[in-house]
Amino acid sequence: MADSTFGLVVHGGAGVILRQDLTLELEAEYHTQLEASLAAGYGVLEHGGASLEAVVAAIKVMEDSPLFNAGHGAVMNAEGVCELDASIMDGLTLDAGAVAGLQHIRNPIALARDVLERTPHVMLIGDGAEAFARQVGYEFVPNEYFQTERRRRQLALARELEAKPGGHRPAGRKERVTFATVDDNKFGTVGCAALDRKGNLAAGTSTGGMTNKQYGRVGDSPIIGAGTYARNATCALSATGHGEFFIRSVLGHNVSALMEYKGLPLAEAAGEALRQLEELGGTGGLVAIDRLGHVAMPFNTPGMYRGCRVAGQAPVVEIFGAEYRAQTIRS
Repeated sequence: MADSTFGLVVHGGAGVILRQDLTLELEAEYHTQLEASLAAGYGVLEHGGASLEAVVAAIKVMEDSPLFNAGHGAVMNAEGVCELDASIMDGLTLDAGAVAGLQHIRNPIALARDVLERTPHVMLIGDGAEAFARQVGYEFVPNEYFQTERRRRQLALARELEAKPGGHRPAGRKERVTFATVDDNKFGTVGCAALDRKGNLAAGTSTGGMTNKQYGRVGDSPIIGAGTYARNATCALSATGHGEFFIRSVLGHNVSALMEYKGLPLAEAAGEALRQLEELGGTGGLVAIDRLGHVAMPFNTPGMYRGCRVAGQAPVVEIFGAEYRAQTIRS
């Protein structure tokens, strides 16, 4: 493999993102943040840094922005608290680290990497994860740091809708009104997949979950093989959408398996995995990169905040597009 073949893809969530609902100013803000995320990760790769390092750098930019549902700007659960999840995976070793239910860690993706590198475990949750963070020297922030007025309004609307009659499934289980039901109806999970100069892949994902989610709910973002997956022989990817469906379809591993066992190229494998997800009723998308520098960014919603940059190519940042968009770029 040529030393110049490297790059990354990022996403900031998929869902009902309509052009008429975004002001030109807000659209420009999303472009700016996605471009900054790409620049942070690409800068690591360009200077010979590892794909794991690039993934963390790119995701931290989006965790620090109030525009996305991760870190500062995360959605709030039914108790009015932000609970944050994240994961990261090394495609060379298949080592992985994940955290769930964090309430006081500014950048969950960084702690996920520390779980990978500094513990024998894959996932730590809640108080245990934060105890580990304290042990390794993390600064804690109040939960209010993550909360924004926009997310408070979303929670209030979700509670209002949930209180209305008729919110029950035939089996009698209460249908919780979540982020998917309220005003902008999108999933703002953030993620990145990267290929470094040594040919190693990595992927990571970070999220606040769903507005009004039940306390303790965990989605696909910290689940290795569901929302995050990386394997040098196939691809690295990060997903965004209705997490329960991504868990049930094991979407991340499914893309890799379709490449490994059926010999499908990345774009076809990603599209087929998303089609199978849709058969279950799931919506969302994913971004992925393979060991040759091919990139795919498919989704089955009206829009997905996404971008990519591969060596020798200009950065690409997009929001809107057709279903199952698949883009292939190779240096």
